[in-house]
Amino acid sequence: MTTSKIEVTIGNFSFNGEGEAAWLSEQLDKILDRAESIIKLAPQFTPTPSAPVDQHHEPADFSQANDIAKKTLVTFLKEKNATSNQVEKFLATAAWLEAKGQNRVSTRDVSAALKKASQSRLTNASDALAKNVAKGFCEKEGNQFFVTQEGKEHLGIA
Repeated sequence: MTTSKIEVTIGNFSFNGEGEAAWLSEQLDKILDRAESIIKLAPQFTPTPSAPVDQHHEPADFSQANDIAKKTLVTFLKEKNATSNQVEKFLATAAWLEAKGQNRVSTRDVSAALKKASQSRLTNASDALAKNVAKGFCEKEGNQFFVTQEGKEHLGIA
C-alpha cells in the first residue's frame, strides 16, 4: 500500500490530501468538477499595493568598502550580527560578495559563499531574497540582484 500526496489551490481555496492514489484521484476529480463554483466562493485575493509596484532603488556603492573585502565572511557576519536570522544572513553575505567586487549576485552565489565559509546553509535562499526585496534592501535584475543603498544602510555600512 503506497501513500500519495496532493495539494490543489483554486483562488483562496486549498486542498491537501494524503492517502492511496485511487482515493486521491477521486477527490481531485470532485474538486475539478466544482472548480468554477469554488473560484466564485473563494476568489483569489490580491491586495492593493500601498507603494508603487515599479519602485526603483539605486545599487549600493561598495567601491570604498575595501575594509569589508579584507574580512572573512564569518567575521563580517558576526560583526553584523547576521549569523542566525536567515534574511539578515542573506543580505550580509550578498553585501560581502559585492564588496569583494561582484556587481550582480545570484542566490546560488550567496549559498556557495556560505558553504565555502563553512556556515550553516540558508533554509530557503529564494525566500530570503524575496523578503529583502520587499523591504527594499535588494533589487532583482533578471536572474540576479544587487544590494540597494537602503540595504547597505540597514547593515550599518557607511
